[in-house]
Amino acid sequence: MMPESALHAHVAGRLHGNGYCVVEEFLEPEAVAALARECRDLEQRGMLAPAGIGRHGQRQVDPALRGDRTRWFEPPALSAAQSRYWTRVDALRQALNRNLLLGLDSFDAHYALYPPGTRYARHRDRFRDDDTRVLSSVLYLNPDWGGVDGGELRIYRDAEACERHVDVQPQGGTLVLFLSADFDHEVLPAARERLSIAGWFRRAALPVR
Repeated sequence: MMPESALHAHVAGRLHGNGYCVVEEFLEPEAVAALARECRDLEQRGMLAPAGIGRHGQRQVDPALRGDRTRWFEPPALSAAQSRYWTRVDALRQALNRNLLLGLDSFDAHYALYPPGTRYARHRDRFRDDDTRVLSSVLYLNPDWGGVDGGELRIYRDAEACERHVDVQPQGGTLVLFLSADFDHEVLPAARERLSIAGWFRRAALPVR
């Protein structure tokens, strides 16, 4: 696992140069396994809910477009497993503010469990009328993931050219970050259950004039 000082420099450099970054072994295997167990336990207890697309009056649940089941983290009431993740993410938030002056004010996140065969169609993480999401993140919780399992995160490097993309395998412990306003992305169908934590670093909303 990369020490925090090296991690912060690596992420800042990649975001500045490419707009996205992939970090392997963001958390210790034991911490990743604890998060995966908690996510599966929540699913077994019926505490994950079908995710929707859109918001407010336009929100809809359409498994053909988005098939994951989610539960939001609720700080400060975090479990022991969640606290280790949250502490490391918050240290990264503070470092990116120092290094890139992004003005990241807060962070929110949820578990995302994709049953086999489900996906999340191509989309962008920032709403047209809300620019508070600055940086999107995904931490994968899947042990021993192989190429035949599918489920890659596809990041489109060019909004107009589908062939210009990067595919990231959802291997446990891998963290992906990208600028929310700049990249279309999608989750490809997987052959087995796919677990992750999706998160967003936000800046404070500007006052309405």
